[in-house]
Amino acid sequence: MIRHAAARVAALAIGAVMAAGACAGAEEFRWTLPAGFPEPAVPVDNPMSVAKVELGALLFADPRLSITGKHSCQSCHSPARAFTDGLARSRGATGETLPLNAPTLFNVAYNASLGWRDANLRTLEDQMRGPLFNEHPQELGLAGRERALERELADDPALATRFAAAFPGGTPVTMDNVIRAIAAYERTLLAGGSPFDRYVFSGDHRALSDRQKAGMQLFFSARSGCAGCHAGINFNGEWVDRDHREAKPVFADTGTGVAVRVPTLRNLPATAPYMHDGRIASIDAVLDHYERLAADPGADARLRRAPLTTTEIGELRAFLLSLAENP
Repeated sequence: MIRHAAARVAALAIGAVMAAGACAGAEEFRWTLPAGFPEPAVPVDNPMSVAKVELGALLFADPRLSITGKHSCQSCHSPARAFTDGLARSRGATGETLPLNAPTLFNVAYNASLGWRDANLRTLEDQMRGPLFNEHPQELGLAGRERALERELADDPALATRFAAAFPGGTPVTMDNVIRAIAAYERTLLAGGSPFDRYVFSGDHRALSDRQKAGMQLFFSARSGCAGCHAGINFNGEWVDRDHREAKPVFADTGTGVAVRVPTLRNLPATAPYMHDGRIASIDAVLDHYERLAADPGADARLRRAPLTTTEIGELRAFLLSLAENP
């Protein structure tokens, strides 16, 4: 049910863009933001437009953007799975197993950094060059094929028209503009309609059960320590809007000896398996994992604490589920 909810949210995001295009003209973009969400920061060299977002939505699902012609961005970031793929570690266009789990793209517009390991990877435009052009491992496999892809896209009359609308003047069909369009589309993928959001931002006190409210109090307390890493509107410790562009990414060692970026906790039922390498299959197993780390003197200091009771773990789990979109 949560997976269907994630797909519904994605459809609403795309639908809002299409509606804006019909009403506002090709170059005007209007954000449709969840209650309590600030307007995302946008790079000055890639301003939002309806035409650009519409083009990005098409390119995101276009298998021509891979060496095999059978793989796309959507292959690893499916709307039906909250823009993940359900695999422990993703597979590239040629079938190669990649070293990392595909993170959700919901609310990436608010991330201070992208990916799992590089704190300096700050924009979606820069991040996208990894999967497009990486060779070891190969993901989409476009390195060396940029000009051929540009010619192929330019030879598609309908797509060429969309490029011209999105990038008027000059040469519209370029690899840089492919990247700009997809990044613009990804910034519109917003999820903020969970029971937690309705409770906090819309004042619906019936949106959370008593157990979930107890779990929320525990989550934000020093007793659990969860909010030490998972604070902010996206529950990943990061906050980026027009007044907070220099927010620091939050990294932590979750038991592998390597510090990785703290992921969002939104839509957890749709984004399994968990952790940067997909090694944990269920929410219950994640909670058990952190209980073990809490008692490990060698663990990240932010994870060490007194053990939670069975009741507290159940309340915490109930709260985490309240961060998922409604079916």
